[in-house]
Amino acid sequence: MAKQISPFSKEELLPLPEMLEIKKQKDELYIGIPKETHFEEKRICLTPSAVEALTANGHRIVVESGAGDGTNFTDTEYAEAGAKISYNPNDVFACNIVLKIEPPSLDEIKMMNPQCVLFSAMQIKTQNKNYFKALAKKRITAIAFDYIQDSHGVYPLVKSLSEIAGIAAILIASELMNNSNVGNGLLLGNIGGVPPSKVVIIGAGTVAEFAARSALGLGANVEVFDNSLTKLRSLQHKLNFPISTSTLQPKNLLKSLVECDVVIGAIRGKTRTPVIVTETMVEQMKDGAVVIDVSIDNGGCFETSEVTTHSNSTIVKHGVIHYCVPNIPSRYSRTASVSISNIFTPYLLNIGEEGGIENTARFDKSLQKGMYFYHGILTNKTIADWFSLPFTDINLLIF
Repeated sequence: MAKQISPFSKEELLPLPEMLEIKKQKDELYIGIPKETHFEEKRICLTPSAVEALTANGHRIVVESGAGDGTNFTDTEYAEAGAKISYNPNDVFACNIVLKIEPPSLDEIKMMNPQCVLFSAMQIKTQNKNYFKALAKKRITAIAFDYIQDSHGVYPLVKSLSEIAGIAAILIASELMNNSNVGNGLLLGNIGGVPPSKVVIIGAGTVAEFAARSALGLGANVEVFDNSLTKLRSLQHKLNFPISTSTLQPKNLLKSLVECDVVIGAIRGKTRTPVIVTETMVEQMKDGAVVIDVSIDNGGCFETSEVTTHSNSTIVKHGVIHYCVPNIPSRYSRTASVSISNIFTPYLLNIGEEGGIENTARFDKSLQKGMYFYHGILTNKTIADWFSLPFTDINLLIF
């Protein structure tokens, strides 16, 4: 019988050792921080302390000269922290990762390198199709920090800025009430022998929580309205203080508005914020009462609200002072910048340790939720539906 000849050698038939996955090597990040050009935007994404932490880990950072002026961080502080100071925005936008507060303009997108990574706010209601087409053309990977959602379902940056907005709403109202401005000379608080001020808050989210906490600390009476009993109960539990709460019934709301000194609009909708307070209601409020419409970022919840600016912040309608400035945290730019920087820095350090954005996003679900472009492919269904653009699920692109 003829001997059979095997098509494999003896070595090929021996079992081979199992090949384990090799951990990706640490990646050096090249980060650019341009100067914000958006109207009255003063914040910056990274503080000098954060820059120092990143450069100590081997990352390179380019900061445009004057980028920290609005937060009183000097070029010298950034240079001493290890950043390169550039007087040419092209150098900053040439970096592999660009960090911005406001979304980049079309001219700024033109300066960006193809395939770069953009971290910025999204602000979908201020965008148009051309913005998304420009990102797609450059094959940019874009992450909206206001869309980043952690494993607990919390939007960390939105929550942090909402905390600032809540506290700021009370501070601003207190300032507007004095008669060196346009107020009627009332002190927001409680002193012996004088009835305390009354503050009405519409909404029971993070802004409401921190506004209520600040108002209670000053000694004001606080009443909160919201249609979610769960949120109202949660707010009472968090404050650990008895406050008046009610659902949004027009008759009860009007009674409180007629009596209050300050009313804060802090309610949000999935699209535009619903109008809760009609012009007829505002007409019945006290002269010199103050409206702080924090919801103006999303359309406003007062029928009488009109967008104002930090430099011209108030309008008076029916004797009621309206403060309707979008982006209230920018008024406290240094505090807001430190808060934003504290959120950005761990993400950037992790991206470097994991070998780049692609390896990090593969396992970090919060980054996936914030990502709305992946190498020029739109991955956010909300944006796709809003602007009638083609959409691809991120899970089909990241393996």
